Amino acid sequence: MLFARTASLCCLLALAGCASAPPGSGRPAAQAGGAELPARLTQEQANDVTLYAISLVGTPYRYGGNTPASGFDCSGLIGHVYQTRAGVRAPRTVAALVDWGQPVPAQSLRSGDLVVFTQKGVTNHAGIYVGEGRFVHAPSTGGEVRLDALNSKYWAKQGASYRRP
Repeated sequence: MLFARTASLCCLLALAGCASAPPGSGRPAAQAGGAELPARLTQEQANDVTLYAISLVGTPYRYGGNTPASGFDCSGLIGHVYQTRAGVRAPRTVAALVDWGQPVPAQSLRSGDLVVFTQKGVTNHAGIYVGEGRFVHAPSTGGEVRLDALNSKYWAKQGASYRRP
């Protein structure tokens, strides 16, 4: 189990370093839309946020949780990762995360950006984009922090927006 997790982590680390836009966007993040979008984090900090988020895959979900020891809910995971690796305090609720930082077009996503899901006008979930169309999140009660693809059957149907802290 540990070997498989370590091997998976190594593969993901290599992918995350690319900081690429999701598949199908047609352009690398640095070229999309011309000028760089405003960011509170340097690219190095964004990569560190990404790597740390990936390392937390497998941590149990816990509503209201915000530490690896207690478990995480989605906004607790985001807050812990950004505070620990970049010294940036994130809002504690997904309702506040939808307005945090700057909006980012899908073709300009880079590792460390947020993925925020809204259905019927209600923001209900968020995660951290890690590159190659994937994100890390704490999905639900009884689950654990995991890595999912934005274009999976379930997540592709959700209304996603993207934010850069």
